[in-house]
Amino acid sequence: MNYKFLFTAFVALMSMVLVGCSDDDATYLSEIRVSQSYVAIDKAGGEVAIDITASDSWSIDAAKLPEWLEVSPLSGEAGSGKITFKAAAYEGGREAELVINCAGKAQHVNVIQGLKSVENATCAQVIAGPDSKTYRVTGTCTGIYNTTYGNWYLTDETGTITIYGTLDKNGQEKNFTSLGIEVGDIVTVEGPKTTYGTTIELVNVTVVKIVKSLIKVVETDPADATAPLEGGEVTFNLECKGNGVNVEIPAEAKDWLSIVSVTSGATPTVVFKAAPNTGGDRNAEITFKTYDDKGAEYTAVATLYQKGAIVAATVAEFKAAPVGDTQYRMTGVVTALDSKGNPYIRDYSDMEAVLVYKPTGFTGKVGDIITVVGKRAEYKEVAQVGNGVVEEIKAVTEVTIDEFLTKADDANVYYMVTGTIDEIANATYGNLYLKSADTRLYVYGTYPGYGATGDARKNVIATLGLEVGDKLTVIGTKTTYKDTPQVNGGIYFSHEKAEK
Repeated sequence: MNYKFLFTAFVALMSMVLVGCSDDDATYLSEIRVSQSYVAIDKAGGEVAIDITASDSWSIDAAKLPEWLEVSPLSGEAGSGKITFKAAAYEGGREAELVINCAGKAQHVNVIQGLKSVENATCAQVIAGPDSKTYRVTGTCTGIYNTTYGNWYLTDETGTITIYGTLDKNGQEKNFTSLGIEVGDIVTVEGPKTTYGTTIELVNVTVVKIVKSLIKVVETDPADATAPLEGGEVTFNLECKGNGVNVEIPAEAKDWLSIVSVTSGATPTVVFKAAPNTGGDRNAEITFKTYDDKGAEYTAVATLYQKGAIVAATVAEFKAAPVGDTQYRMTGVVTALDSKGNPYIRDYSDMEAVLVYKPTGFTGKVGDIITVVGKRAEYKEVAQVGNGVVEEIKAVTEVTIDEFLTKADDANVYYMVTGTIDEIANATYGNLYLKSADTRLYVYGTYPGYGATGDARKNVIATLGLEVGDKLTVIGTKTTYKDTPQVNGGIYFSHEKAEK
């Protein structure tokens, strides 16, 4: 099903007893590996050793060591070895965080003496904390996207993190289903943090505890929980082991979403009605609540979607829109392909092209004019088209000036032509002559990009600083005016300044 569940519940924080070295605490980086990122020294004093494997020379900053802790060695070469942590007897509790640097990466090791437990971190603390540090965190499983390795989302009241790999009870990979974790369960896990792009992950976590949810959504009708554009009903079938069900619709959705009916019992059903949608795609996260016999609250939040009209947009308007489910339609010139063949498109509104990520139906090339429909997404805070579908491709053929002059007039056939600016006849509208060898070609209007109309067509010469002698590439159709062949409305593609 293509819907998202978010469950939250109050769960007491667990404590963790730290003793010696443990395989469960292994932390992995490609550059450096330690057998344990938490080290516990007894109150009576003593020493504990951990294993280290490094791909390059490594070191610990001695200036940051507390006086009570001895560490040996403080540096080493590539290969495998041990690091020993030693402290004298101490009746209180103390701790230190050390950083092992290797090949530009930082491995954090926490040393504790006299502390018998470590409190859970929140998702927010994990997100704000350093990579390679091991965290123990409790939250709700809000979605599972790989049941072999155990890739899923863990959410608490402070945020959401990705769990990328889950070890089974024997510490083995690829056995996630043996744990019986389901969406809605409250899970305590421990593992090292990494950041992949903008995604915060705990990798190959150990599961400490699972608390089964008292309420969850088992199915919806329709299956994707999506109401039609013209309005209609969506039904949520629940499983409830608590006492009763309360339903909350977010305030911002109450003007278009209402409750039709709610049934009770162990398998309650809630029916919602969405009003007709005259805007873009929209959704609402609906909260279902139940309570155990002690009054503890359990909640489940399911997302109800509604299709909307496709919003026509320029590239600039698309970039300015918020990330969301609204569908946008844009047309532009393919200016480049990334390493995976995904196209960048540009129109008249913005000289910086936008990436269309993994578009369905794209078979074009650089220079083609494509129309794409997709959602406003982003990667590393840079806008891109997500879930894009290419509706139309206008093929553009690259030709020389001489070849262009032999083509038949056709308003539906596009060519890309390059030449040196030989004369600017009208700087406002971009009327100019391109030259190759002894052949000249008239360009009737040079526009900043595809889709320009009215005043948006003007002043591209000044905006781009085009001058006689510059090399200019435009895209357009061939027409003839008073026996003179011409590019009718040259869409700017690129230019190179003349050497001075």
